[in-house]
This record gives sequence, C-alpha cells and structure tokens, in this order.
Amino acid sequence: MAGDTGPLTLLLKFVHLAAIAIWSAGLIVLPFMFRQRRTLDLGWELDRLHRMTRFVYVEIASPAAFVAIASGTPLIFLQATFQEWFSTKMVLVAAMAMLHVVAGLVLGRLFLADGRFGRVSCVTLSTAYIVLITAIIWIVLAKPHIDSNRFATELFTPGALGQFFGDTRTPTP
Repeated sequence: MAGDTGPLTLLLKFVHLAAIAIWSAGLIVLPFMFRQRRTLDLGWELDRLHRMTRFVYVEIASPAAFVAIASGTPLIFLQATFQEWFSTKMVLVAAMAMLHVVAGLVLGRLFLADGRFGRVSCVTLSTAYIVLITAIIWIVLAKPHIDSNRFATELFTPGALGQFFGDTRTPTP
C-alpha cells in the first residue's frame, strides 16, 4: 500500500492540508489578538475581543488541529512514511501542539482584570509559530535524508532502554 494515491488517500491529503492551513492561520493570528488586550479597559470592547479571540481558538484553531492530526494519522499508514525526516516532522508537530496549548493557557488568563500580553510575549509566540510552521513545511517538501546512525547510534538497539531503567526484566513463564 506504500505510495497509494487512491481516492481515499487524496481525500485525506486534501482534508489534512486544509486543516493544517486553518490551524496555522489561527495560531499565527492569536498573538496579535492577544496583544490588542493592552489597549482595552473592562467593558464591551474587551468583551467583544474576548469573544472573538475565544472563537478563533475554540471554534477554528482547535477543531482544525484535531482534524489535521486525525486525517494525518491514517496517511502515515497509507503511505508507509517511516523515515527519519518524518520522525523529525512529528517532533515539530508535537511542539506546535504544545504551543497551541500555551495559547489556550494565555487565553484563559488574559481577559481577567489584570491580564497582560506584552510585546516580547507577542513577538516570541508569533516567532515560535512561524518558525515551527515554516520548518514543518520545509521538512515535508524537502524530505531531507537524516541518518540517525550518525547522532544516535544505539537508538534502535534492542533492549537499549534497559540502560535508562536498569535491568527490570520480568521473568517470562
């Protein structure tokens, strides 16, 4: 089934790419929405910004993230993508998901009476999103050859985890 380009695979790729685009756009816009909080005092304008920001996070970015991951998972198996570049991509996607959670945590505190989101926070979070998204796009398009044996020679040695956890083998009946 490796390299399958049947209708199911094409549909999943389309859904996956569309969801990634929406997720990425939502993440990129959120820090700028957070930054607008600094100019607003308690009142209807702050409530409006809060509703719009929650809408972007809860109704757009979060479902898109779920759909991106849910549609990408079967693609792994349909295309038999088991190479080092793909593992690197998955680490970057995990980092993107963690930063998605960071945005949710910021959102949860930002609209309290003393909520703040400074310029440094805005630049840092925006830069992190843009760098991760760009790195994911690059690694998927370039599919660079990464030889894990050059930097992690014993990564796939059977029983290698025993060195970290001690010899905790249980007797097999």
